[in-house]
Amino acid sequence: MKTSKDDGRSEADAGLSRLEARIASDLEKISWPPDYWVKPRTAADDSPMLNVLVVGAGQGGLTIGFQLMRERIDRILLVDSAPPEQRGPWRTYGRMKTLRSPKFVTGPDLDIPSLTFQSWFEAQFGALAWAELGKIPNAMWSDYLAWYERVLVLPVEAGSTVTALRPYDDRVEVDVSGPEPRTLQARHVVLANGIEGFGRWWMPDFVEALPEPLRNHTADRIDFPRLKGKTVAVLGAGASAFDNAAAALVAGAEAVHIFVRRDALQRVQPFKQISYSGFLRHMGDLPVDMRWRFLRHLLTIREAFPKETWDRVMAHPNAVLHTGAGWTAARAEGGRVRIETAKGPFACDHVICGTGLAIGAEHRPELADIAPRIATWGDRFPPAREEPRLAAYPFLGSSFELQARAPADAAALARIRVFSFGSTMSFGPSGSSINALKFGPSRLVGGISAALFAEGAEAHLADLLAYETPEF
Repeated sequence: MKTSKDDGRSEADAGLSRLEARIASDLEKISWPPDYWVKPRTAADDSPMLNVLVVGAGQGGLTIGFQLMRERIDRILLVDSAPPEQRGPWRTYGRMKTLRSPKFVTGPDLDIPSLTFQSWFEAQFGALAWAELGKIPNAMWSDYLAWYERVLVLPVEAGSTVTALRPYDDRVEVDVSGPEPRTLQARHVVLANGIEGFGRWWMPDFVEALPEPLRNHTADRIDFPRLKGKTVAVLGAGASAFDNAAAALVAGAEAVHIFVRRDALQRVQPFKQISYSGFLRHMGDLPVDMRWRFLRHLLTIREAFPKETWDRVMAHPNAVLHTGAGWTAARAEGGRVRIETAKGPFACDHVICGTGLAIGAEHRPELADIAPRIATWGDRFPPAREEPRLAAYPFLGSSFELQARAPADAAALARIRVFSFGSTMSFGPSGSSINALKFGPSRLVGGISAALFAEGAEAHLADLLAYETPEF
């Protein structure tokens, strides 16, 4: 018997309701110890002070929020400039059709089976549909995260942007713009603000100097229908470059030419090799020189893109690949763009750069004032200075905390933790990787929990000394 779409949705809703009841039961069963324990503090004006402010409510920020709740740390707040359906790249600049991670990778669930994506999916579509699913569609992952936020009742404030951070030895002052502009006082701050959370999207200066209607970065909101009938040049050898080339081809571009600096595409995906618990959990425990050897290799060789991405582009006969053809200059000419490449000049109507990130606190408005105080890999490990792109990464402490260039700044900067792509040189894939969400949040939140307990140790000791409840 056929069912209507409404009947199908009703069945899916009923399945989710049953799953949510199971989650509530699971969380109740693992709720020991049950009590919130952090000693409250107030700001100078007697207003309550947050224990933790998490900047960003994408997959990393939400997972950290849940880990904080599991550790019974209260007075937490997550802020994000975007509404739930627009957080992260899944419905914005992520133009691949599916996630690049395998469907069985877990993370946000923090090892609670009923909270996994698989449980969420099967509750609505069944086990057979799960077995038939290849990779997870982008929009579906976004829907899962929105549901995760709702079912866990995470304290998220949407539409709020952090504009400045002022760390002190005992707190961080945080300016927030949005529906309720104000300055928050937090004992600890976590920057879980995405791929670009410790830098900015980058393109060559000569491309950035072109008139805006003639160029985009792959992270921009691109009006692809406007490229119909146009010749488009894409710079970059990574997945985002090829995903955007595919989007332009689907939109009806006359031709899309992809330019790669290297003589051959990277076909090996090294990040697959390091997807084991030893690396993902313990990279941050290795000596600095060994971490450098691992991460320099990973971040120099770059990532290969999935076969599905290659097939999606090459299905179009008007896709042209140019290897060994890095760009050296570009200029606007008669409403078009003339590019100088290693293999000669090329003219096109529009340019898209898949050239990644420039890492550095100075690129972030909320960090710009304290950027000169933050220790980098170049500061702490002199050999890194030979690789300026890698030397710019922050050198983080054992639980993702910022380190200071001057000892007098150490206590203040340690109140800010980085859980974004900026943490990659210190911990490997962590804040920007689904694969590492199983491991990173426990380390980060463990550091916050230890600091909060140490700060309240005298009061906790007083509680113990005053404890006189008889057993009988």
